[in-house]
Amino acid sequence: MTRIDLTGLEVRPSQVWGGVRLVPLVRAEPVEGLRLHREVYGAGGSVDVGDRTVYTSYIPHGFVADWSGDGAEAAAYGTRIGDAPPTVPVRGHHHRLAKRRRGNGRAEKRLRFLPLHLALEGYLALHFGGPSVVWEEWSQQAVRRGLSPRAEAAYAGWSVPGLGEALRIFEIHPGQCGLMLYVADALAAAFVVPHPEDYRLLHPTLIEDLYGELVHQYAFYGAPVPQFAARIRDTGQVRTLADLRAAAKAEERSWAQAHGSLMARDLLETPYAFERVYRMDGFDLYRFLPPFVRTGQEQHIGELITDHKGRTLYLKTFRLSENQIRRGHLLRRLADCDWHLGRTAEALGTTYTEVVRRVEAAGFGSLLNAHVIAQRSRERREK
Repeated sequence: MTRIDLTGLEVRPSQVWGGVRLVPLVRAEPVEGLRLHREVYGAGGSVDVGDRTVYTSYIPHGFVADWSGDGAEAAAYGTRIGDAPPTVPVRGHHHRLAKRRRGNGRAEKRLRFLPLHLALEGYLALHFGGPSVVWEEWSQQAVRRGLSPRAEAAYAGWSVPGLGEALRIFEIHPGQCGLMLYVADALAAAFVVPHPEDYRLLHPTLIEDLYGELVHQYAFYGAPVPQFAARIRDTGQVRTLADLRAAAKAEERSWAQAHGSLMARDLLETPYAFERVYRMDGFDLYRFLPPFVRTGQEQHIGELITDHKGRTLYLKTFRLSENQIRRGHLLRRLADCDWHLGRTAEALGTTYTEVVRRVEAAGFGSLLNAHVIAQRSRERREK
């Protein structure tokens, strides 16, 4: 698997509230055999992940993937830590964020995982170990601890202007199993579940999810976006209600094709690096990372569940900011060159000094040896 496949999901005309555009994704037939349920955590915001380890973070809600067939639980949204600020630090942890659910003698049929935390952990762990060779340019901290600790900022959905109102007035379609969320007509997130009942109950959780810095900025500064409007030309061919209905359907199909080929193109056509996190009776839970190429196109991280046919049953994405793409690109190039700054400069087509500047600008300056930083300071003074 290299790309996200949304076969079986149909696009419906978008709904707009200010700068927020919500595009429904509908299944003709719900996927049987897998359901998503809730798990609500206490006010402390911590989850026991086993081995006497507790994962503490901003945890809006947890999902339980249930393929037992009894559907005994319902989906809902969960908790926030105290009076959490709009900006939420997300730190890297090497814990089991996907874990079998124990209880009722059916542990093998249920899996608890924290939405988006799987994807964010994969991004934060990108070359987390630091330099693989002890070159003189790197500090002892870099050699001993790598990129620990490493953190990225994300925004809670309730802090994104207009999102709460858009989700509140959003009309849920029959058979709807997901949506594409746009802010200022930039794709902010995609969300897909296996069954319409799951979506109806999980729809409110979108206000508790995490969103990238770029999405937050677009919501503040972006202008209102145009609404979908079907325009049927008076060509003399529309004479009955059946003709009118057929013409309206043709307009919907035309808009759906435009959406897939233009608005969601970067998400659907980007080749991703997939890592399987868990396998469960014909269902596979993956997280994925983009190629981190500097082309100016949007790039997402996320997680998804597929069945044995390769159909996407569950999907949740997080759009990276330009700074996050830049950091991922730099880490990839450093790792490809065994963390040798000179060879990295050659691979990037730039100078040694410029690579040092980029390492500092990416927030990794503490990994550099003192004499490298001093040399860089001297060069700045001489300019």
